[in-house]
Amino acid sequence: QVQLVESGGDAVQAGGSLRLSCTTSGIVFSNYCMGWFRQAPGKEREGVANLDRGGGTKYVDSVKGRFTISQDNAKNTLYLEMNSLQPEDTAMYYCAAGESWRACDRGRWREVNAYNNWGQGTQVTVSS
Repeated sequence: QVQLVESGGDAVQAGGSLRLSCTTSGIVFSNYCMGWFRQAPGKEREGVANLDRGGGTKYVDSVKGRFTISQDNAKNTLYLEMNSLQPEDTAMYYCAAGESWRACDRGRWREVNAYNNWGQGTQVTVSS
């Protein structure tokens, strides 16, 4: 059974940093493409970062240069390092794992239904 558990969310001031963690069980990273998504109140869930099976990374333009996705295979954990946080980064952040080609595809990795496993989310709040 696949389980994804996020942690690390917090309330910070603009310009601050956070590191989100996604502890996984029941998956082998080499078989999945992994993603971080976020959803602000009243908005759709959006893809933020993606890590493919080969270790390649993808980011939405709004976080490029500020966020870094990585994984620790020994700890079965996915990370999202977030720097220079801004109020518009405020959202619930979700970890996702996808086996389909769409979760790894450069043009489709941001599609929510490309991923078949989701965590419960961790809240990030950035104040100005």
